[in-house]
Amino acid sequence: MASFSPLFFLSLIFFFSFHNLSSAAHKNHHSKLTKATVLDHSFSLSFPLTSAPLSKHASSETSFLSSLASSSTSTKKRNRNAGEKVEQPLPYDYKSSFKYSMALIVSLPIGTPPQSQQMVLDTGSQLSWIQCNNKSPSPRTAPPTTTFDPSLSSSFSVLPCTHPMCKPRIPDYSVPTSCDQKQLCHYSYFYADGTLAEGNLVREKFAFSSSQSTPPLVLGCAADSKEDKGILGMNQGRLSFASQTKLQKFSYCVPVRQGQGNLMPAGGFYLGQNPNSNTFQYIDLLTLPDGQRMPNFDPLAYTIGLVGIRIGTKKLNISESVFRPDAGGSGQTMIDSGTQYTFLVEEAYNKVREEVVRLAGPKLKKGYVYGGSLDMCFDGNPVEIGQLIGDMVLEFEKGVEIFVNKERIMDDMGNGVHCLGIGRSQSLGVASNIIGNFHQQNLWVEFDLANRRVGFGKADCSKSV
Repeated sequence: MASFSPLFFLSLIFFFSFHNLSSAAHKNHHSKLTKATVLDHSFSLSFPLTSAPLSKHASSETSFLSSLASSSTSTKKRNRNAGEKVEQPLPYDYKSSFKYSMALIVSLPIGTPPQSQQMVLDTGSQLSWIQCNNKSPSPRTAPPTTTFDPSLSSSFSVLPCTHPMCKPRIPDYSVPTSCDQKQLCHYSYFYADGTLAEGNLVREKFAFSSSQSTPPLVLGCAADSKEDKGILGMNQGRLSFASQTKLQKFSYCVPVRQGQGNLMPAGGFYLGQNPNSNTFQYIDLLTLPDGQRMPNFDPLAYTIGLVGIRIGTKKLNISESVFRPDAGGSGQTMIDSGTQYTFLVEEAYNKVREEVVRLAGPKLKKGYVYGGSLDMCFDGNPVEIGQLIGDMVLEFEKGVEIFVNKERIMDDMGNGVHCLGIGRSQSLGVASNIIGNFHQQNLWVEFDLANRRVGFGKADCSKSV
């Protein structure tokens, strides 16, 4: 996951598909890897994704900012060649459903035998982690329903301090580690809502079926977190789930949120080939030239070419350069599954707000800022206000668009307040544009890692699975 400041969430989007590979097993001096089963490259796996608030302990006005926000001081520079090497991609595909609230939650089977673990699908994070306990007295005890019990898994192993991953050679290593009193590799993260996730780096496998599983992957086993959900890190970092498994494609479909307190419909999550991909429009991921460094640029994020914004029939007077990284990396546009709302740099945000004020200024809730970030909020009938503002369109390269109709341009914050789902990036302490999952509703979003592109496809995501 990217790391910018204590107030910044870390999440972006990636995709993967699995190719035909022969079964393989290999060993290293820390763990034994299991065999993977041969599958046709067109086979897909799907999962259910369920809705849940990000933290039971965080207020609704802070937890919406992101699925994860590290207060680590590590920068966004990464050494992708450091540490261990994963030798081959894995031959499985997976499909699931999910429900959408503040975060996209998927339940994944982890361990041997598998224990179902809820994880936030976070394309802006690198390290995946699960909440662990070790309270069961016997392997015959039923697996816990929320946290992972290492004592029940025969494929679980812990990384010692001597492991190369626990000896970073660069000061800005993205997963801060240390050696604990038991000579085990320890990590710690602080998040935006004050949540602490820390524990040991471990190896464990994802077991999609009796004949289909990953080899043990490097994960965090959190021993001290108020969260009951883990993180599925899916960015381009070398420790992400996508990178460790050498996935080539993944996709998800976010159903329309129905409002505060309502039962959320299920959406879809694919590992591998998506049968709907023939309807997708693709845009290329943007990258920096090799060796170029920018202090405000996250090279592990999914960066895309936003070129403009329309509100109603009006194309806002925003220079395309605002949506591209400048010499210092400011202005990068990321698409992020783990951030709820969309955040824009000042020049773009001011133009959006100026137009909203022109169209619906008398209805604005004066002096009100939700969560310290959203200040285009309204009392009154949201349908009428939406009609005043009109539809919104995010315009990308190659004529690709994300269309947000006026009926869902605002989100229900409770107590009769509705806010436009756009905030200032400055309020998060970053100089980037982030497209959150609120503006990904009723869209397939596919991360085609093999071809370094992102695909969008219109859908009724409540019927996608």
